[in-house]
Amino acid sequence: MKKGRQSKGKEIRPTFFVFCEGETEEAYVAFLRSEYRVPIVIDTKVAGNRITEKYIANYKQRKSIHEKDITFLMYDCDVPEIVDKLQKIKKVTLLLSNPCFELWYLLHFQNQTAELTKRECEEKLNKYTKQYKKGLLCENIKDKILKNQDKTIERAKSLTGFENPSTNIYVLAEKLSARR
Repeated sequence: MKKGRQSKGKEIRPTFFVFCEGETEEAYVAFLRSEYRVPIVIDTKVAGNRITEKYIANYKQRKSIHEKDITFLMYDCDVPEIVDKLQKIKKVTLLLSNPCFELWYLLHFQNQTAELTKRECEEKLNKYTKQYKKGLLCENIKDKILKNQDKTIERAKSLTGFENPSTNIYVLAEKLSARR
């Protein structure tokens, strides 16, 4: 008697929905999407600080979604009011950087434990890239993202959440690395 072919079934890979406030975050996520070749949907600046649970639900209603999908909110947390607002949104993973997202880039080049302003962070980053501009991802940073990911994650994990400096962008980086 012949045995019929049995389907092994396909593993459903979640889509990552990343809502962020600016062009810098968008450039980073777009780079990750192309590098890891994973379904990541980016929504930037559309909601900005007006992001709400209802906004996210309405946005996702227009998309094909699955229960394994993961929603991330990538924001700077230098303004306490935005952190409070983001923490009230259910079923999302917060990706917060203080004072700014550029801290995540900076950690690819050096350890940073002393408090700093957005401007100081960008100035330090510029020492390494000599061409850093908000919203653009230069080849030097792309190279460091690929080569220094583990060290950067270690550096970020050693910082205290919500304090200046701190970032947990590594959560997204780890989830993507696990999918390789």
